[in-house]
Amino acid sequence: MHRLFVALRPPRAIRLHVADAMHGIGDARWQDDDQLHLTIRYIGEVDRRMAEDIAVELGHVHGHAITTAVAGVGAFDRRGRIDALWAGLTPHEALAALHRKVDHALVRLGLPPEGRAYLPHITLARLPRSADPVEVERWRAEQAGLASAPFTMEHLILFESTLGNAGARYDTIARWPLG
Repeated sequence: MHRLFVALRPPRAIRLHVADAMHGIGDARWQDDDQLHLTIRYIGEVDRRMAEDIAVELGHVHGHAITTAVAGVGAFDRRGRIDALWAGLTPHEALAALHRKVDHALVRLGLPPEGRAYLPHITLARLPRSADPVEVERWRAEQAGLASAPFTMEHLILFESTLGNAGARYDTIARWPLG
């Protein structure tokens, strides 16, 4: 089985910029440079044949290069416990439009549609239960103004995620130019 997702990769300068904010929470599992991306659509586990079909179908998705900027930070929680920290991106419209195009392409292949609202972000850290909530809230307050100049992402990328003891490893399966 192949665990897949579709994403955009920010330029190196932006990845370095957000990495400067990745500190200050003792138990956080901060993402490394290879893990920093903007998910357009999570796919999940599929067999080899479906993975090949996905790659072909995504090759037909057309869109423009996306210009966006980092704008603040946020958190995802599960059952009242924060489990991930992220950097937000703005404006959302072009990213949401690309998300819809990718989602429709995957639905045409028989995959279920995305079941949750799309929120463009770059995940910065995963938090275990042992993370200190005081440190988390302090980090959120200190990094609330995280921002960048506008930047452009020019390629849609199909990644395979392999889970391991040190976290997830992301390998590029296919890449298509936007624009």
